[in-house]
Amino acid sequence: MHNSPIKISVIGCGYWGKNLVRNFSELGVLDSVCDANAELAEKTSQAYNVPSKNLDQVLNSDIDGIVIAAPAAQHFTLTSRALKAGKHVFVEKPLSLKVDEAQQLCDLADQVNRKLMVGHLLQYHPAFIELKHLIEKGTLGRLQYIYSNRLNLGKFRNEENILWSFAPHDISMILALTGGLPETVYATGTCHLNPRIQDVTTTHLSFANGIQSHIFVSWLHPYKEQKLVVVGNKGMAVFDDGLSWGEKLKLYPHQVTWIDGLPQPEKADVIHIPLEVSEPLKIECQHFIDCIKENKTPRTDGREGLRVLQVLDAAQQSLSTFTNIKINSETLPYFTHETALVDRGCDIGERTKIWHFAHIIKGTKIGTDCVIGQNVMIGPDVTVGNNCKIQNNVSLYKGVILEDGVFCGPSCVFTNVHNPRAEIERKDEFRLTHVERGVTIGANATIVCGNRLGAYSLIGAGAVVTKDVKPHAVMVGNPAKQIGWVSHAGEKLGDDLTCPREGRRYEIIDGNLKEIIKNDNTIKTA
Repeated sequence: MHNSPIKISVIGCGYWGKNLVRNFSELGVLDSVCDANAELAEKTSQAYNVPSKNLDQVLNSDIDGIVIAAPAAQHFTLTSRALKAGKHVFVEKPLSLKVDEAQQLCDLADQVNRKLMVGHLLQYHPAFIELKHLIEKGTLGRLQYIYSNRLNLGKFRNEENILWSFAPHDISMILALTGGLPETVYATGTCHLNPRIQDVTTTHLSFANGIQSHIFVSWLHPYKEQKLVVVGNKGMAVFDDGLSWGEKLKLYPHQVTWIDGLPQPEKADVIHIPLEVSEPLKIECQHFIDCIKENKTPRTDGREGLRVLQVLDAAQQSLSTFTNIKINSETLPYFTHETALVDRGCDIGERTKIWHFAHIIKGTKIGTDCVIGQNVMIGPDVTVGNNCKIQNNVSLYKGVILEDGVFCGPSCVFTNVHNPRAEIERKDEFRLTHVERGVTIGANATIVCGNRLGAYSLIGAGAVVTKDVKPHAVMVGNPAKQIGWVSHAGEKLGDDLTCPREGRRYEIIDGNLKEIIKNDNTIKTA
């Protein structure tokens, strides 16, 4: 946890950088500004009452983070230097112009233990955040098709084509909704103003789970349009950023039925999704500050930026060769169902299976050979050990730790605050719930936060645990009380304290169950 005040320097005060300067100033963390144009830097310095510094002065200062809004060709060099100087970095899109350079930046950020965040702004838009929630809840059903239009007259560029200028935001959103890289990319485009720079491109993405997507971008268009359409088998949604806040996100719960072997549309009334009015850029800037303060992984971290760059690179290759480009993505070491959502910044072990409509939130670590059931929610920042089984409809909130071999029965409940109120923020009051190795928690049991469940204990179905539980204890009722002991294998022990399944023998010493070692009759803690 970072306790001292955060200090940020912005490199680049021009077309987009000025907006970043304004937001970090309003958030009270702007320490200094830097720009190759000395006159612009000085003007910005005076406007926001902060020093204007050159690059070396910024790198050698005691600031926490650097925000880079320089031309894309400078992103790799500036980001690399900032990370090596020990600074957290928020760099505008794209992360770099080359995939191998982006990979180097991700690796470097890991090596120096610094946050690397990429400015994919629309992932912080309240409408997109709510759209993701609709999909996570299954409102649209199984996703089938996504398309986006990002069109305008200008701003024309000579150093990059429309694909690299406009499409990164749409690629970022589509990858966030689909949960991974496409298998193939095909792009077409035309050059009208400059024979070497495409003004219009259409990019087609095909995913392994059957989702299809296309992105249409142009800076040679008679009017501005910024629209994302998502089609599922239970409904459709439209995020239109060109409309007023009450119109930006619409849900169309249309259905398709089959009559006499033919599909027939069943149209439904449009639903306007209410949104909290907020500037996406301010949300994004605050997120960077929070990630530094709370040691969190950014929603659009370097790895996310790398994946976007892989798609851009494949699309550029397709533009040049007029061919379908396959993306060489590593096979995940774990299984995730097509309806499940695993956020960026999670660590999932080999052979773990994540089933229907589960959501694993960023910062969560899950071990090997786990089974995560339907409608399970884990995170953020939850730790699950190896060989755990989390049955349907379980939520593991921040503050929960499961050691190896824990079984969570269907619909069991973990709390994280003792006295929650909907209108009072109590995230700083989360209490630790530590579940030790081999514990079994029965269906519909409730584990009140702040308690420790001892190794191999057994919590009966529907029990409400309000205090620490001894290892191997059997707990039932509301509030839960101990009624006996169980062995390592989960078998209830009789008067002889011998496991009927494994033959292990136990004794009760000082009120705790201890296993007797058979070879020399000495006693150890079970």
